[in-house]
Amino acid sequence: MTIPSSTSTETTRSAREVFTAISGLVVGMFVAVLSGTVVSTSMPVIIADLGGTQSQYTWVITASLLATAVSTPIWGKLADLVDRKILVQISLILFTVGTVIAGFSTDTNMLIAVRVIQGIGVGGLMSLVMIAVALIISPRERGKYMGVVGGIMALGTIGGPLLGGLLTDVWGWRSNFFVGVPFAILALVLLQFTLHLPKPQRDTKVSIDYFGIVLLAVGVSTLLIWVSMGGSQFDWDSSTSIMLAVIAGVALAAFITVEFFVTEPIVPMSLFRNRTFTLSVIASIAIGVSMFATSVFLAQYFQLARGATPTESGLMTIPMIVGQMGASIIIGQLVSRFGKWKGWMLTGAVLTTVGVSLMATLRYDTPFGLVATYMFVLGAGLGMVMQNLTLIVQNDTAPQQLGAASSNVNFFRTIAGTIGVTIMGSLLSSSVATYVKDGLEGFAPTTQDEIDALQHLGSGDVPKVGQLPDSIRAIVEGAYGHGIADAFIIAIPLAVIAVIAIAFIRNKPLSTKNAAEQMRDQVEESVIEVSEAEVGASTGVIRISGLAEGSATPTTSPTTAPVTVLEREDDRESKG
Repeated sequence: MTIPSSTSTETTRSAREVFTAISGLVVGMFVAVLSGTVVSTSMPVIIADLGGTQSQYTWVITASLLATAVSTPIWGKLADLVDRKILVQISLILFTVGTVIAGFSTDTNMLIAVRVIQGIGVGGLMSLVMIAVALIISPRERGKYMGVVGGIMALGTIGGPLLGGLLTDVWGWRSNFFVGVPFAILALVLLQFTLHLPKPQRDTKVSIDYFGIVLLAVGVSTLLIWVSMGGSQFDWDSSTSIMLAVIAGVALAAFITVEFFVTEPIVPMSLFRNRTFTLSVIASIAIGVSMFATSVFLAQYFQLARGATPTESGLMTIPMIVGQMGASIIIGQLVSRFGKWKGWMLTGAVLTTVGVSLMATLRYDTPFGLVATYMFVLGAGLGMVMQNLTLIVQNDTAPQQLGAASSNVNFFRTIAGTIGVTIMGSLLSSSVATYVKDGLEGFAPTTQDEIDALQHLGSGDVPKVGQLPDSIRAIVEGAYGHGIADAFIIAIPLAVIAVIAIAFIRNKPLSTKNAAEQMRDQVEESVIEVSEAEVGASTGVIRISGLAEGSATPTTSPTTAPVTVLEREDDRESKG
């Protein structure tokens, strides 16, 4: 039996070789980020143009997040079972197809449906890219490279809203969905020729938990429908509400039960015995709400509460992006250089708590200098925590469960963010309606424009603030400013929970070996153990049964004590 030799090339890769290996991954992530941010500033325009309501506005975001959340652990588990490179390419193709179809949407419902396809692709990209990077780069070195990758991501994150606003103002919002297609094609070409990943090491036939997939999809989807529509489409104590709650509860309980018994669970329950994983999941849940809330509601705040155009809205969000990406790049470099991560993550969690607390004080007339400061603080906090949560889980997980562990951290963050955004969107809708009603109390329209504006507001559709009469516009802007601030209150206690969870995570040093090297080392150790056992068995071992355990003196006469010779099993068979 031969022992696989360790190739020195894997441990002595230059920075250029590493970046070549992950170039396709970087471009793929850039496409995902760009396609998400390019429509963020134009979303109010899109919903208004398609005649959507505030509830549909939220569901356009929620549909994508839901599909991402449900598919993320599935992609991650598949990465432990089958070829990861093919999975990355499939997820990128799905995402690109969904994005292109979204550009031809004729109504809000079609857009919501197509966003599901986008979300499935995003779920694959977000989990598989981090898994692939973990296979190539050690945890200790990962911060250095991910810092540079973060800079490229910053280009898509910062440039996306600006480009989206410009495209919307010049060519219309549909062009936003087509701008990323050339980059997607480039990513597919680079992935084919530059990405080389080790195949999963498996001794058994691949077993996919199809039943678990169905239960997870039904449970999570029904839960989100119940949370998002309760109180608006139906009463909380209605039969519809009770039925949805029961279906969600039964499906999720069945899913958890199934995961204990299947061969390859989507969410291995054994992961929760790892304190680092469990506390990271709790922190991810809390951080996810803050992260998704800012991405969803900031564009609404600037366009509906401050009357900004899509381009202006994109420019106004720059402090948030600079804080987030700047912190991600700088802290990534520091973590890689010194190997210390816990202090930075605690600082980030505290900054996140401060940031969401400040966002809860927003009003339509808050000075922009203060708004920019609030966004920067919140962005810096998120940048310090988000990627490092995945890093420390990968650092404390066996390489055989790397895909499941990495993807499930993202899964719980996404599902929490989705539920959080849905709840916050429902609160925003009710708050805005209340504030508008209070503001219009005693108001008597004097012109036809004011009458038309009041009728439009009464329909529940997202208003085009710039077209409202000044007398009504001020009331609507004030209502949205106050309503969005109220929504952020939900994120404050969750951010505090993140601080507590991170404080109790074990401060384990970062490994200097990547996942592929760890798996190779485990194979070598197993081969050595088997070889030693075979050598010992082939030489034979004499055991005198008359000797007492731990004693050198025979308990019976040496002449009468039976002698047993241990022989190799194949030797015994040949003698037989």
